[in-house]
Amino acid sequence: MNCPHAAAPQADSASAGGTVVIDPMVQDLDGETARLRDAGPLARIELLGVPAWTVTRHAEARQLLVDTRLVKDLDAWGLWQSGAVTHAWPLIGMIDAGRSMFTVDGAEHRRLRTKTSQALTPRRLEAIRPDIERFTEELLDALAEQGKDGVVDLKSVFAQPLPMRVVGMLMGVDEAEHAMLTKRYKAFFSMLTPHDERMSLLAELDVFYAALVRERTARPKDDLTSALILAEEGGDPLTEEEVVGNLKAMVAAGHETTIGLILNAVRALLAHPDQLRKVLDGEISWETVIEETLRWDTPTTHLLMRFATEDIQVGDEVIAKGEGVVISYRVIGRDVEQHGPDADAFDITRPAPIRHMTFGHGPHICPGAALSRVEAGIALPALFGRFPRLLLAVPDKELRKLPVMTQNDLECFPVLLHG
Repeated sequence: MNCPHAAAPQADSASAGGTVVIDPMVQDLDGETARLRDAGPLARIELLGVPAWTVTRHAEARQLLVDTRLVKDLDAWGLWQSGAVTHAWPLIGMIDAGRSMFTVDGAEHRRLRTKTSQALTPRRLEAIRPDIERFTEELLDALAEQGKDGVVDLKSVFAQPLPMRVVGMLMGVDEAEHAMLTKRYKAFFSMLTPHDERMSLLAELDVFYAALVRERTARPKDDLTSALILAEEGGDPLTEEEVVGNLKAMVAAGHETTIGLILNAVRALLAHPDQLRKVLDGEISWETVIEETLRWDTPTTHLLMRFATEDIQVGDEVIAKGEGVVISYRVIGRDVEQHGPDADAFDITRPAPIRHMTFGHGPHICPGAALSRVEAGIALPALFGRFPRLLLAVPDKELRKLPVMTQNDLECFPVLLHG
């Protein structure tokens, strides 16, 4: 089978004058990771013509992610205040995406986040485990059917629909809408989508979720959407805009991250058959596979963006008031000071525990981290239990990244189920 692919212009992501230009087409993610790591714990970067800082090391990231002088408020960005960055900038929709727990700080962040966190407790995750197991088996049946005569795309048939089904169930989104949502999110994040079309997609998602919120306001159900509508923190219920913002961001984060986690784990294991054998023989746990995958090949590459409300000293560098800061999770996962000189190697036998921060750190740590781990912890052993001779149908070097600056996402993942 052939992956759908649109030719894209390549960007120069090499360092220039001390600044690393982030390639929107993601042509050489490993090379970019190495250049950013070599640039130091705090590196100057350029995002589609806009300058910013990025943090590349574990220790400094832990420091900055809890620093209250770095905020999500777009109005704290000097380039936004001056008009140098406007809504014409192609990445603005990933920063100015509406009011939600992802775009505010402090007490307002806690107010917007509380009900979401309550809906994803360990008890709740255990309660939905049978549903995730059922979805997994149904999708493996579909994978077996489509792959019985040859190559099948593991992404589109299994890794992509599974997390969308799960997050859709949690949010109360009808399954008939899943394909539409997947298509819109994929187009929104793609750097091949014209900017005007990307902003229109954001508006369409707002309309969709607003309709869902109004439906649940009139007829509540046992889902997260209804819980957010009914939430009252200190007598102050969430507004429609806030519920819509939370839903829009949660569905994006709740399925994109898990797609990457599942595919990156499968890819790493197939590229390291000796390690796969240890897992299949029960010598190494699937939990260890998941944590090493999260460290080594993070689902999120660069998280946009925080802004300094005053000067912040980081080592020998100073983030000036008003400057923007990106968190480069993939580079942080390859930090040799944290993970040793073999940080670039995938190694499920490395000493435990594998301490990474792929899901963030501090107040904005990903609320869906535990859900993603549960999904991968069900999906991966079920996949290899059903298809222990699973093989890539193309050389690994032929797998291509989607042109997405923030996610580590593959175009497709062609496999042979029986070797």
